Amino acid sequence: MTTLIIGGGLSGLALARGLEAKGADYQLVEARARFGGRIKTEQHAGGHFDMGPAWFWPAQPRIAALIDALGLEKFDQFAEGDLVFETERGEIQRGRGFSSMQGSWRLKGGLGALIQALVDGLPQDRMRLNAVVTTLTQTKSGIRATLNNGETIDANQVVLCLPPRLAANITYLPALPQNAVATMQNIATWMAGQAKAVAVYDRPFWREDGLSGDAQSRIGPMVEIHDASPAQGGPYALFGFIGVPPQSRRDAQALSQHLQAQFTRLFGPDAANPLQLFVKDWAFDPHTSTQADLAPLYAHPTYGLPRILNNLWDNRLQFGGTEVAPAFGGYLEGALEAAENVLQTLKTENR
Repeated sequence: MTTLIIGGGLSGLALARGLEAKGADYQLVEARARFGGRIKTEQHAGGHFDMGPAWFWPAQPRIAALIDALGLEKFDQFAEGDLVFETERGEIQRGRGFSSMQGSWRLKGGLGALIQALVDGLPQDRMRLNAVVTTLTQTKSGIRATLNNGETIDANQVVLCLPPRLAANITYLPALPQNAVATMQNIATWMAGQAKAVAVYDRPFWREDGLSGDAQSRIGPMVEIHDASPAQGGPYALFGFIGVPPQSRRDAQALSQHLQAQFTRLFGPDAANPLQLFVKDWAFDPHTSTQADLAPLYAHPTYGLPRILNNLWDNRLQFGGTEVAPAFGGYLEGALEAAENVLQTLKTENR
């Protein structure tokens, strides 16, 4: 019984790990040139900086257990010191509020270390990069996947470990029910419309000034900022979520100038010239976002697997990404929850 996993982010890799532990037959394909999906960790001078998700929390048992099992190390988000607030008139205020991420955890080496540990624990011949699935065709024995280079992969069952909106862009033969496709298209991809900036420095001057690195702004371009430094030593960093709409941040050079100006307004002249400024705009990543994801999300969606997406193609076509997790949808924990749930339903046999 061969399982084809489409999507090599956290959920796909976790599912592959579960199937490997069972001795089951599987293949994992990833459209990108790297594994990790929305987990992307940049490096500078020995520091690791997450451009996608960065935090997890004590009430999320799966991610904590996986980190322990892989021998990785978590640490507390830095939260000591004052918060900075920028009013709509550009006035800078200190000491207003508290660190909103206090009590959260981050991973030593960034979350990319988690992805790399999962990849290293799987047979390389069961995973493929740069493999874009364009068509899924129902066959007598299962499903045939066609890649963008014309190659085909036959499997008994397929798990879509990617956002449902991206899954809706695949051609299905025969076509899926129209209401199923519409449901897939209506499930918002968590954080897909977001952009994130990380400014790297040789010293944590904000801490020296009694600041936590937390900031909130009413004028932007960043609306929320936090300390993104490693657990120990440098280089140090601040990161911010960019709040201007996607269409207003296409000019990378202008955006960079506005970001550096804002870091300087909030944290002083030492922030004016970072060693490195990383920017990742997920809204224009074709393997994360669709046109529908450019509309802003003002609240965390209610996720879970809609009933209409159950039992497609005699239950040989299933969903396993974080957006279908009922309890922790959208989070890292949700990616593991979804993988765990689908693993329990798959038909497996030893290879």
